[in-house]
Amino acid sequence: MKRILIMLVIAVLFLPFTLEPAISADSKTFQVKKQPEIQQVKPRKPVRIKLKRSSEGKYSWDLSGDEVDEVVRADKRLKKLLNIE
Repeated sequence: MKRILIMLVIAVLFLPFTLEPAISADSKTFQVKKQPEIQQVKPRKPVRIKLKRSSEGKYSWDLSGDEVDEVVRADKRLKKLLNIE
């Protein structure tokens, strides 16, 4: 019982000395840098399309989105796919 207690005390005394190099080596190599240009990037929202079909079989749609170029591109693509000119 005394041997186990003595070994436990020795282990507790030397434990901080064995862990210190591993902790300090990680903290020196790990650096966090803030890049404001990355924080400003927002994901693109897709163009929302509400496709409608009339009783005569003709198609129409409502487009909405944040970027005008994307809305125009989606409109041209729908016209091409549905053969409407």
